[in-house]
Amino acid sequence: MAKKIALECRSITKTFGSVVANNNCNLEVMQGEILAILGENGSGKTTLMNMVAGIYFPDEGQILIDGEEVVISSPKDAFNYKIGMIHQHFKLVDVFTASENIVLGIDDDKRFNMKAVNKKVIEITQRYGFIIDPEKRICDMSVSEKQTVEILKVLYRGADILILDEPTAVLTPQETEKLFSILRRMRDDGKSIIIITHKMHEVLSISDRVAVLRKGEHVATVNTPETNEAELTELMMGKKIDLNIKRSEPKNSKDRLVVSNISSVNEEGRPVLDNISFTARSGEILGIAGIAGSGQRELLEAIAGLHKLTDGEIIYYTPEENKPENLRDKTPIQIRDLGVRLSFVPEDRLGMGLVGNMDIIDNMMLRSYRKGHSFFLKRREPKNLADRIIKDLEVVTPNANTPVRNLSGGNVQKVLVGREIAASPSVLMAAYPVRGLDVNSSYTIYNLLNNQKENGVAVIFVGEDLDVLLELCDRILVINSGKITGIVDGRTAVKDEIGLLMTKSTSLEEDADGKEVQ
Repeated sequence: MAKKIALECRSITKTFGSVVANNNCNLEVMQGEILAILGENGSGKTTLMNMVAGIYFPDEGQILIDGEEVVISSPKDAFNYKIGMIHQHFKLVDVFTASENIVLGIDDDKRFNMKAVNKKVIEITQRYGFIIDPEKRICDMSVSEKQTVEILKVLYRGADILILDEPTAVLTPQETEKLFSILRRMRDDGKSIIIITHKMHEVLSISDRVAVLRKGEHVATVNTPETNEAELTELMMGKKIDLNIKRSEPKNSKDRLVVSNISSVNEEGRPVLDNISFTARSGEILGIAGIAGSGQRELLEAIAGLHKLTDGEIIYYTPEENKPENLRDKTPIQIRDLGVRLSFVPEDRLGMGLVGNMDIIDNMMLRSYRKGHSFFLKRREPKNLADRIIKDLEVVTPNANTPVRNLSGGNVQKVLVGREIAASPSVLMAAYPVRGLDVNSSYTIYNLLNNQKENGVAVIFVGEDLDVLLELCDRILVINSGKITGIVDGRTAVKDEIGLLMTKSTSLEEDADGKEVQ
């Protein structure tokens, strides 16, 4: 029996000034299916779904629900048609409980009975397999719990069509698999689920069909069991892409950064870094693996002078004289001027070292404002740098004078990473540099990091994808709960070995076998 079409977009077009975000897009979503929407950064995926969710209104075209044309001019209209969208950036009130956030904005002319609300929330969680305390405050929740609340918000309102924008961007592999199990139950219950994502292996794992967008146009919809990563990549990019990371052997490696027994605590006095020691060498990529929140961020920020230490030292050896410098005694600006650069993409991709209202050129200049001696700032070099980053990283933008806030999240990220790499550092710390990027852009970043390595830079790479860490890095440091649980060879280690170290509770020095993993 053929499935019924739940949602159909016909010839949808949307422009923003001279930029065509969607051009004559057609899309169908069936009842009881998971449809993945795939496309490179700036291809119009989120814009198309924002029109379905009532955030934007199409310039041309039709939207049909259950075969009937509808007009969706606001999120409230979308909810009336049982459409709910879960965005990348959560829209929750931190001081409210889960249930209070779930019913926030519902206007049914009745006084809320929170006991009844909690009961209904629990019924929904039990039906699909969510684990959440309806009376827990948002400020006390993990990222995955907050995402659960966002999904429950739309289910509570009776949504039959759910749109999830990059739902696994900040989840651990275990949390991702748990989410996928829930989505499959929802699909089997007759829900129509649309996932916007860049992660190819997840597309192949979770979806029934894949719709591919390229430069704002719908180019194909294929059945997932009948396709593969290479075909989907070619549909996305319009050309064959080499999906191989070219890892070279380290040459003339020298100790560039020696971290010795560093420790720190958070605002509540709890340890976040516990006796961490390792060495980063020039001409190699040192990977850092760990479950989210294990201390990766604090470790890199400590090296960059942004996180206060309670113990230990960080010795940096200058490239020319091999002179030791204790970074713990220096300010973040002094550390940066020595050539130690931090490119950090936070979980929510907001406030990440760029100013939204400023254009790309001005954001290039942010690093050099303090060096200016004139009232008038020189813009030629920053403009040339901006143009080069736009070209090399294929940033989708009308020009370098475009405000950063007008770019898609992935393109903002390219500008940030490109700016740090262009600074010619001697130590480059790249944390989650490909988070939310399409496959082509991700491999561009990987190869840029490899180029930095071949130029003698000590690269420290924090990543979420274990397959990439194993393919890209020379050594991989595994961290859990602020402790190093192992340092393995990237060429010989296996995924399961790293996975076990990620959940291991003892540090290197406390290993039951009494030996360090190298």
